[in-house]
Amino acid sequence: MYEDIKEKLKLLDEQLSDPANANDQDKIRTLSQQRAEIKDVVDLILELEKINNSISQNKEILQNESDKEYLEMAEEENKELETKAETLKAQIETELHPADPDDKKNIIMEIRAGTGGDESALFAADLFRMYSLFAGKMGWKIELLDSNPTGIGGYKEIVFSVAGKNVYSNMKYESGTHRVQRVPETEKAGRIHTSAATVAVLPEATEVDVQVRMEDLRIDTYAASGPGGQKVNTTNSAIRITHLPTGLVVTCQDQKSQQQNKVKALEVLRSRLYEKIRFEQQQKEAAQRKAQIGTGDRSEKIRTYNFPQDRISDHRIKLTLHSIDRIMNGELDEIISALKTEENRLRSEQ
Repeated sequence: MYEDIKEKLKLLDEQLSDPANANDQDKIRTLSQQRAEIKDVVDLILELEKINNSISQNKEILQNESDKEYLEMAEEENKELETKAETLKAQIETELHPADPDDKKNIIMEIRAGTGGDESALFAADLFRMYSLFAGKMGWKIELLDSNPTGIGGYKEIVFSVAGKNVYSNMKYESGTHRVQRVPETEKAGRIHTSAATVAVLPEATEVDVQVRMEDLRIDTYAASGPGGQKVNTTNSAIRITHLPTGLVVTCQDQKSQQQNKVKALEVLRSRLYEKIRFEQQQKEAAQRKAQIGTGDRSEKIRTYNFPQDRISDHRIKLTLHSIDRIMNGELDEIISALKTEENRLRSEQ
């Protein structure tokens, strides 16, 4: 029934072991990610086949056995196995046909300081730390792509990729405006300030998802800078790409070479273009919007972090949690689980 999926895993294994691909790190990474996703499905399929074999064996026993007690045991075991088999079939279908086809994708995250000056930049750094710790818990890999740090440890802007299993399905709810209420480190009078930072979560787009024509790009180089704008190298390794048809501008300066910065900048550009297409499509599809938690618009206020009252409130689902330090240390599971539950509820009502 699922022979084509098992055959695809075999093909990926052959490609990964092919010496011709050994030096192409991007291809190896893509193949490895595809293999990890297929392997999860194949494991479920093998488990289902094992259970189906047990069911068949029990049915043979039921046909040939006369002992009443033994028959009752076999029938009871078959009921349990059939329930497990139905659960596995549903899991396999979910894996093969997710509600959101982007759920399995890696992401590009962009955090930008909003209102609040230095305090908002410090909060942007706190959000980056929170997501980094959560990614570590999940076994995901973070790679810094571009940043604009301040002299006191904050970020005016930070862009990074997150790679791993089902990253977008967990992180897509983070898009929007995050508001913080606390006494800033820069405040001497002890007054509570309200600041904000915006978060964008973009599913990582491949060349298959979005084709970028080189003739549509203007590529500029410049020297990378550090906190306060001082130059941190003397070579023009930083890259700025302008997509002329849309006016989108992407910069990347945190890789080791100009070529690496160019590759990563193109990744970000593809993801921004893909997100633009997705958002415009969602705007047109009212039914799909009803099944979303929020609009995905980064101007939408989604969450407030109130430090004096030790409280985090997610405004989309009226969820309030305490132990703010625990959450800022990457314990996002409860929030994400609640958001997933609500989205599933909305989808089931359609």
